[in-house]
Formats: sequence, C-alpha cells, structure tokens
Amino acid sequence: MHKLAIIIFLWCSGAALQAQELNCIVTINVGPRVQTTDRSVFTDMKNAFQQFLNTRKWTNDNYLAHEKINCSILININDMPAIGIFSASVQVQAARPVYNTNYSSLTFNFADRDWEFDYLESQPLEFNDNMYTSNITSMLAFYAYTIIGMDYDTFSELGGTPYFQRALQVVNNAQSSNRPGWQSVGSIRNRYWLVENLINPQFADIRRNQYSYHRLGLDTFEKNPDQSREVILKGLKDIKKARDINPNAILVITFFDAKAKEIANIFSDGQLPIRKEAYDLMTTMDPTNRAGYEKIIKN
Repeated sequence: MHKLAIIIFLWCSGAALQAQELNCIVTINVGPRVQTTDRSVFTDMKNAFQQFLNTRKWTNDNYLAHEKINCSILININDMPAIGIFSASVQVQAARPVYNTNYSSLTFNFADRDWEFDYLESQPLEFNDNMYTSNITSMLAFYAYTIIGMDYDTFSELGGTPYFQRALQVVNNAQSSNRPGWQSVGSIRNRYWLVENLINPQFADIRRNQYSYHRLGLDTFEKNPDQSREVILKGLKDIKKARDINPNAILVITFFDAKAKEIANIFSDGQLPIRKEAYDLMTTMDPTNRAGYEKIIKN
C-alpha cells in the first residue's frame, strides 16, 4: 500500500507539473535611484513573481512541458520612495514556436510604464479572479491572461477571447485601486486600452490575422514560402483597414512592435511584386520602422 501511495503521489505530481501554461522568465533590474543596502528583496521578488506566473493554473487545459508558452517580463525598478513601495517600467514578451523549425516568433511585445506596487520580502502573492487583492498580483495576472490569449489566437481564429475576457475582469476589478494603468484616462498605451482593443470588434481583423499569419503563414513557410508570403500579405491588408480607423490604437502599435523585424525578413526574398506591395504597406502603416523595411526592396 505504501508503494502504491508513492506511485499515485508521483503520478499526481507529474500531472500537476504538466498543467501549468507558462514558462516565464522574470528579470529585475534596479536603477540608481533605488537606495537600499538590502538587495535580497529583489532576488526574493524575482523568484516570487516567477513562481506565481509559472505554478498557477490559468486555464482549464492541460499542457505538456514542451507546450508551455515561453515568455519574459523585464522589470526595471526606477524608484523606491519607501520600504516596500516600488515604481517600475516593464517589458513583456511572449513567443510561440514555428512548426517544423527551430524558430520562435514573437506574439506579444508590450512596454508598460505604469507599474506601481507594494512588496515585502517573503510576502505571499494572493490573487482572486473575482476581486482586487493587490496591484502586483493584478498586473501579473493581467499579463498571464493576455499572453495566453495571444497564444491561443495564433492557433485558432479568435481563440484567445475567453482569456482576454478574464484580463478585462482583472482591469475592471482594479478600477477602484486608483493605481495607474487601469483607467481610460492618462495614456492610450496602458493595460486598460490594450484589453479594450483586444475585445473591441473594431479590431477583430487584427486578431484574425494572428491566426492566418502564424498558422497559415509561418507554420507553412518552409514548405511553400511564396504562398505563405501571400497569406501574410493579405493579413497585413486587413490590419491596414483597422489602422485606417484608428492609427494610434495600442493594438496596432503592439503588432508592429512584435512583428516589424520579422516581416522585413519574410519579405526580403520572394517575388518582387509581392515584396514591393509589402514594403508600401509597412512603410505606410509603420513609418517609424521604415529603415528596417528597406531590406525588403534592396535585394
């Protein structure tokens, strides 16, 4: 009986390890304005945030180890006005593998400049989907759901909707906190507007493009690159329709932040008319990255 109990325990432990969705690396950089002699809090913070993201079950699906979503959160702590109180700017990225290659494609690349949170060493991180518990767990959970939603969108059309709805619930719960990043005022590059764009039907073409771009374009690229370029080009035209309605929408900006270099590489080869069309589209929609798109027409 004792041996059987051990086997059952090991099996259950293995199943639990397979259940989590994220493989997130948290990095914490501390700026010169942060004056403290006790740097152990930042190591503890990194480990606690990483454990919160990677050991919590965010969906009802079971993931194998190789199916986990690779992502990263880079936290630049700019100030510590008092013990346990921090302000930071953060870069959040996620990627998914491209079928039959060793290449991973960025699905999400977002700069959040509005992190304000309280944290004490060894502090338990508590989160509840139905209520606001703390700013730090709300921010971490928001990005967990957003990363998962972005990933699901690449594997099925609008497949990430349930997770964007959960991210929206996190935003709604945090409204009463009066912390930055959760409200519609102040900035269009914040968490409120990101999830608003993600669930807004006006931007559905951008989300549909996530599926066609990755599943029908990148995943078939090795087999038929010319056809894949045509699929991706069609998706870019659909994105232009959404951009023409609202060129400053954060979802439009976030797409180019993730995809600019990749698109330049995709269209740096292939049929010249397709490349020229892609160049014209990208330099119109994303003029700040014009120099990077020059490689599309140089060859």
